[in-house]
Amino acid sequence: MKRKVIILAAAIAAVAADAFLVLAAAPQAPPGDAGFVSIFDGQTLKGWHVSDKTGHGTGGRWVVESGAITGSQDRPGNGGILITDAPYGDFEVVLEMNNDFGPDSGLFMRSTEEGKAYQAFIDYHADASLMGVYGEGFPNTFSESNFKFLDSPEKIKRVDSIFPLPVAPELWPDFWKHGRWNVLRARIVGNPPTIDTWINGVRFMHWTGQEKVLPDRGGIALQIHGGNFPAGLDLTKLFVRYRNIRVKVLDQAAAR
Repeated sequence: MKRKVIILAAAIAAVAADAFLVLAAAPQAPPGDAGFVSIFDGQTLKGWHVSDKTGHGTGGRWVVESGAITGSQDRPGNGGILITDAPYGDFEVVLEMNNDFGPDSGLFMRSTEEGKAYQAFIDYHADASLMGVYGEGFPNTFSESNFKFLDSPEKIKRVDSIFPLPVAPELWPDFWKHGRWNVLRARIVGNPPTIDTWINGVRFMHWTGQEKVLPDRGGIALQIHGGNFPAGLDLTKLFVRYRNIRVKVLDQAAAR
């Protein structure tokens, strides 16, 4: 009997520990929606434009469908970015995402027209991840993420990172809902910047740069990757979808 009690206690402790991996990160989420301003009206691309200057192609296809910005390659291999007309410095951006599993996308911060930016990953395909950070177009680039998708959006594996994965892989299907709207958020402050990202209110990354690479201000952009990447997919028939895009402008004192 004593042995059974010990085994049962260990099992309960293991479940509690896994649950803690989700709950412990939640208090780190930014408070509420106060101070956020919409930068997408849900009907048009007013305030945004397609850049034809990136290495991903002449821009790709960007339209508004069912209240969401919808993007894809417009012909095989041709992608690019949709970027805000207005530049931003220190800010938080939050959006809802409901992408097909396949396209390689991204949330670009302080982006240039050429697509050089601090990117929060929205690489929604096998062997990729969400809300890690990457130096898009940097001469000395960096890449940091704490998980990778396996062969479906319901399966992930942990990878080594400066910021440990806050959700146990076995709990991922309850945390992330494929085919439904999930909330992604990112904050960038300072230069060199500190970047924090969140998925559904749980912080997924905290990263600080070591050198100034980009100007203090730049656009917010959404990406559809160019080329035949990921390989073997018809990326003209797979789509990224974003809605309820809002920004809160910060100063460094307020963001600490």
